[in-house]
Amino acid sequence: MANLKYSDDRIAKMKFVKRKVEGTLNDPRLRYDYSNREIGTLPEDGREGFKWVSEVAYKNIHRIVSRGYDTTEVVEAGYGMTDVLFIDYQARIPFVEEREVLDYLLIIGLEDGLSNPAVLARTIARGKNYITQSCGGSVLAFGHAYASYDATGKMLAKYLSKVEEEGISIKDAAALLVKECSKEDHFGISDRYLKDPAARRILDMVERKLSAVKKIKYVPFMKEVVKAAKAELGNVDVDLIGAMTAAMMDLDFSPEAAWCIMGVTRAFGASSHAIEELERESFDYLGSQLTPKEWYDGPADREVPSLDTRNGFAGAQANNAKEWQDAWKEKEKLTGSGYAIKFHIEDPRKVVSKKK
Repeated sequence: MANLKYSDDRIAKMKFVKRKVEGTLNDPRLRYDYSNREIGTLPEDGREGFKWVSEVAYKNIHRIVSRGYDTTEVVEAGYGMTDVLFIDYQARIPFVEEREVLDYLLIIGLEDGLSNPAVLARTIARGKNYITQSCGGSVLAFGHAYASYDATGKMLAKYLSKVEEEGISIKDAAALLVKECSKEDHFGISDRYLKDPAARRILDMVERKLSAVKKIKYVPFMKEVVKAAKAELGNVDVDLIGAMTAAMMDLDFSPEAAWCIMGVTRAFGASSHAIEELERESFDYLGSQLTPKEWYDGPADREVPSLDTRNGFAGAQANNAKEWQDAWKEKEKLTGSGYAIKFHIEDPRKVVSKKK
């Protein structure tokens, strides 16, 4: 072991290790033996390690590990997508209040409105293309005027830093920001949300939720900027970009991370526009429909089960090899999806599993 050529000898020594498992990971019906699985990404025959490695995460056939956390164990322990975003971007598990705020922002971000990406998604859908192409086309419309989270965040950070570095008051820093940036596309304050309370509710929620568990500074500063803007420009208020950017930065995301997360989140709204263009506008692709029109508005309301009783409900997880194979064959019928690609998967049980 002394002559190992790998960058992390510790990982090399931990080729296999017994780990505490969460949830149903010890269930014998699973295809993988999680309690006795490969930890590193090092083949036994001395070959160079797998290439699926980055500064943030690594992956092999058995595991996807982000910032040291096994993502399967994270999900089995009850954490969700927003928790994983904190893990990926900040290498930490968030407070409950932080997760609730990010959940709220992501839901708000799904609303796409009459934006340029929405128009592109609808236009592409009219051209007899797949929804994936419609959503992909919508991304081309992203720009600072549409999703200026990075520029807006850097603007807030720049002028707020003057309070500490130059000793000016928050009120004066806000007034200076308005004076120098009010005509910029990334200003974050406009007359667009005078009648819509969504942006103001974001700021209020951040103050109510986060101030109880941590010190926040960007949302209070944004509120000072709004006061200065009203005094200088008249009837204006914080808009969705400004509110969401301030909230994301008080969640400790960088301006660039805020742009990535919120920009991609808003792209998902384009798929809804594409579906509506195809189904609500009476336009069918070669006679096909994504959803029967009588089902389009969803099934009848159902009561949400409590967490205590959810184990009694059947899920989508396969319990044996045949169920998994049958489910895969159904997915292969989804034309235009990755499931339709034919490829061979080596049975991982032949590699590490010690099950009989």
